Amino acid sequence: MEAYVVDWLSLVGRWVHLVTGIAWIGASFYFVWLDNHLEPPKQQADVDRGVGGEVWSVHGGGFYHAQKYKLTPPKLPETLHWFKWEAYSTWLSGIFLLILIYWYSAEVYLIDTRISDISKPIAITIGITSLIGGWIVYDLLCKSPLGQKDSTLGIVLFVFVVVAAFLLCQVFSGRGAFIHFGAMLGTIMVANVAMVIIPGQKELVNATKEGRDPDPKHGIKGKQRSVHNTYFTLPVLFVMISNHYAMTYGHEYNWLILVALSLAGALVRVYFVARHSGRASPIPLVISVILLLGVAAAIVPGSAATKSIEATSKLSFAQVESVIKQRCASCHASQPTQPGFTGAPAGIVFDSAKDIVNQAIQIHQQTVVSKVMPIGNLTGMTEEERSLIDSWFKAGAKID
Repeated sequence: MEAYVVDWLSLVGRWVHLVTGIAWIGASFYFVWLDNHLEPPKQQADVDRGVGGEVWSVHGGGFYHAQKYKLTPPKLPETLHWFKWEAYSTWLSGIFLLILIYWYSAEVYLIDTRISDISKPIAITIGITSLIGGWIVYDLLCKSPLGQKDSTLGIVLFVFVVVAAFLLCQVFSGRGAFIHFGAMLGTIMVANVAMVIIPGQKELVNATKEGRDPDPKHGIKGKQRSVHNTYFTLPVLFVMISNHYAMTYGHEYNWLILVALSLAGALVRVYFVARHSGRASPIPLVISVILLLGVAAAIVPGSAATKSIEATSKLSFAQVESVIKQRCASCHASQPTQPGFTGAPAGIVFDSAKDIVNQAIQIHQQTVVSKVMPIGNLTGMTEEERSLIDSWFKAGAKID
């Protein structure tokens, strides 16, 4: 019953996370587009009222006329819409999932004893520290003299995320490291909203209400953090789907793959932000494509790292079936016996010899090439057993 309840909480949590994430990203992308499409106001009266730019658009059968003030309007409207709960709800639902899946079941999804033999409390503590520490380091860098020059700050922040990706992959399972990297960036993004952008906007509102000149520094800081958020978005989205692709997080150099694909996503966003402004160079997009193709070529499955059994003539399917039943079928069965699983992951079962043969490619990829299965090596598959599967697969993956 416990596993069943966890599954339902996970389902609802993912659904909420997806919906709120769409709302946050959609609003973020729209306002970046809006800022980059503003044109000087056509009416002098608008200029006199402090309007800095405007844009006309058509959607849903109607025309829209959006105007942006240089600082604040002469008089605040009765209704002022704030964009913050999309960000807060996305982060809260994401943290809920992180706790439910990766911390509650840390021994399954977060800890891999082949990488780091740590206890569950230590793993969770490191995970929490990565989120809080990531924000603190990022915020201090932005507030330091480095933050005065965007190009320099960008380089330093890139070094920071590279180091973070490397360290996380030395402590957690590949899957756990990737999700914590994304959670760290997501925490930075929502903290930018809560700690910098919204407070700055509130100060502008208060200054207008009190009849004093607003300090432009709040708008400058908010703009900088907003730009960072838009560049973090695609890397975070990649991390959200990465657990479906063991070829990335299960690779020996998974931290480098994480950095390369995150950079590719950020460069795609750089291109589109520039394109919205009408001065887009294709160079960021070209580099992004090269990175994606480079990673794809670099991690093409080759010879397995295990020592294959040469005497294949003596190898029987019964040996392979015994390993699969002992090490894999506790999860991949019509009725899993592994605690925490109410159904076979991805619907893959090894109930019969035919099931095993039909899934031979996936078995070899997951247990020999990437070695991400059994998950967290919960059942203790040995290198000799991986070698057995490797030899059977190379011999044709047949039943005797």
